[in-house]
Amino acid sequence: MTLRGVFLGAALLAGAAVTVPILVHAQARERSLYVSVVNEAGAPVENLGPADFVVREDNVAREVLRVAPADEPMQIEILVDNSQAARDYIRDMRTALPAFVDALTEPNDAGRRNEVGIVGLGERPTILAEPTFDRAQLRKGIDRIFAQSGSGSYLLDAIIEVSKGFKKRDAPRPVIVAITTEGPEFSSRHFDLVLNPLRDALAAFHVIVVGPLSNDTSDDAHNRNIVLDQGPRDSGGRFEHILTSMALSGKLSQLAAELTHQYKVTFARPQSLIPPEHTTVTAARPGLTARGTLVREPQARP
Repeated sequence: MTLRGVFLGAALLAGAAVTVPILVHAQARERSLYVSVVNEAGAPVENLGPADFVVREDNVAREVLRVAPADEPMQIEILVDNSQAARDYIRDMRTALPAFVDALTEPNDAGRRNEVGIVGLGERPTILAEPTFDRAQLRKGIDRIFAQSGSGSYLLDAIIEVSKGFKKRDAPRPVIVAITTEGPEFSSRHFDLVLNPLRDALAAFHVIVVGPLSNDTSDDAHNRNIVLDQGPRDSGGRFEHILTSMALSGKLSQLAAELTHQYKVTFARPQSLIPPEHTTVTAARPGLTARGTLVREPQARP
């Protein structure tokens, strides 16, 4: 081989060594999660970085690229059980909700406010307050919460309608908060018909059940229980069960702190023709709990 050939071969090898990492990096795309991290007392944990999160897709670890405070506005629908079964808890609900709404509509550090709406569940899903930033309008909605005599709950129908509404308007950061009881469920919906729209909307689903657990073994109760168990777990939400409605104010305060102190965790996903079925996030530190909801990808422009 001539000297020129040696230098040319070396140059090609050097070029290959430089371009291979670039090609590998170019094959990855970025995805993000909105993530809550709470300690054992349920309080949000601040000042975390990439090394504090473990993101997996179908049990395969992904590289965490960036972590920042989540300051994008949320679109929050509060579903309130005002059926006959909630009669003894309505007063405490109406007492607890104003502070919860105020905390959610407080401008964040970026000066952005969350949009909040309220839906009643008794007899049929009923809008009590349209989605708004206006605290006065939300207070009026709270004042409309009364137990509907002789009615049952339509929680599953409400989840479907709200989820489809989020999907239709392409809500970037949707959240559903359900405050419900173990009263009879009248929606007659199979759990898949509820979980699928919730999943499609990429909405975080948080549940607070008030009162004693029911012994109802009907199909409607079975479907409802699956939604209340699987929905929060799959969507990055939380499930709470409290025996007395007097504890509702504390639980809502805790939830408001969690929602308003989330992180946006960005990770690398290799290009693939088959998207992953499951994306999970956990905290690397012991004693901390992380819950994450995938961020909706921006729609490609034509």
